[in-house]
Amino acid sequence: MKDFNFYAPTRVVFGSNAEKQIGSLVSAYGGHKILLHYGGGSAEKSGLLNVVRTQLRDAGLSFVELGGVVPNPLLSKVYEGIDLCRKHDVDFILAVGGGSVIDSSKAIAYGVHYDGDVWDFWDGKAVPQQCLPVGTVLTIPAAGSEMSSSCVITKDDGLLKRGINSDLCRCKFAVMNPERTYTLPSYQTAAGGTDIMMHTMERYFSKYEEMTLTDGIAESLMRTVKDVLPLVLKDPENYRYRAQIMWAGSLAHNDLTECGTEKDFATHRLEHELSALFGVTHGAGLAALWPSWARFVMDRHLNRFVQFAVNVMGVTNDFANPRQTALSGIEAVEKFYHEIGMPTSIHELLGREITEEELEVMVDKCSRGGKITVGAMEVLGQNEMREIYRMAR
Repeated sequence: MKDFNFYAPTRVVFGSNAEKQIGSLVSAYGGHKILLHYGGGSAEKSGLLNVVRTQLRDAGLSFVELGGVVPNPLLSKVYEGIDLCRKHDVDFILAVGGGSVIDSSKAIAYGVHYDGDVWDFWDGKAVPQQCLPVGTVLTIPAAGSEMSSSCVITKDDGLLKRGINSDLCRCKFAVMNPERTYTLPSYQTAAGGTDIMMHTMERYFSKYEEMTLTDGIAESLMRTVKDVLPLVLKDPENYRYRAQIMWAGSLAHNDLTECGTEKDFATHRLEHELSALFGVTHGAGLAALWPSWARFVMDRHLNRFVQFAVNVMGVTNDFANPRQTALSGIEAVEKFYHEIGMPTSIHELLGREITEEELEVMVDKCSRGGKITVGAMEVLGQNEMREIYRMAR
């Protein structure tokens, strides 16, 4: 079991009408002039933004607004937000949306008091030293950014999608009302649930196996999402189902399921290049790649794949043939993905095969021209990345 340092400072306000506490929460964390940051029209159409505006005004707080965040949030919008914050002396950023909005807010928060180009942090030229406080009103359970230290941004020029991690950007609070997720489209719900499971799977598949308690927490979380997600798709306004998915999204990425392990995140890194190049939904991209990654590494880590197959996917353990048990677990994941409308190959995801040229672009970007590797359970260089992308075609 690996030594660890667990830090989860985000205050969670969870439940029906939780958003009515926004004004007092922002004030409690020192906010006076707020950047209200959001995405498309759904928060406006649902009336949530008006509730947030009213709460801020009633608390005597002034604010400026910046909408238009897109999935796979763009650096150009971050620049726009930094300029707006500097112009209006913003001292607190409130994200209303899902992971894309939260990550855009974190990136803006990093850049407001940084003298250089904020992309320096993602390019490895600098390390964040300060960050404006960020809070969120979560509307899409998926990315887990509301409780994580991560922030993923896509640079428009060159479509470079990269992530950084720093405890500085952890949200001060996260307001979560499952009722605000009732109107999420089925595809977005399914992709979000896939991302939630994957955040735990990327930690569960570790070379550190002496972690019974953490394994139990992770397995329970993955089973819950696997069992509840189809029920949410059938009954989207069931509060109990939506609440479990929403809370699972936060627990999957606040490092709880990493205690004593070493996260891998190779599938995430491979997927970043897929969604950057083709603009696909992140969760769907993960579903398209994970089975190929799993088959590529399975034989060298059979015990872990057998445990996952039996304890999470409900596969009967064939003690005489552990490899078949492990493989049946991967096949069970693929069956689950298809049941909820997710792809299990790049062809299913895009409707066509990627070209060899496109594949090489992804390999080059993922490896940063051969300068870095990805993964921890199994370290992947350019050749391994290339093979997994080819298997996933």
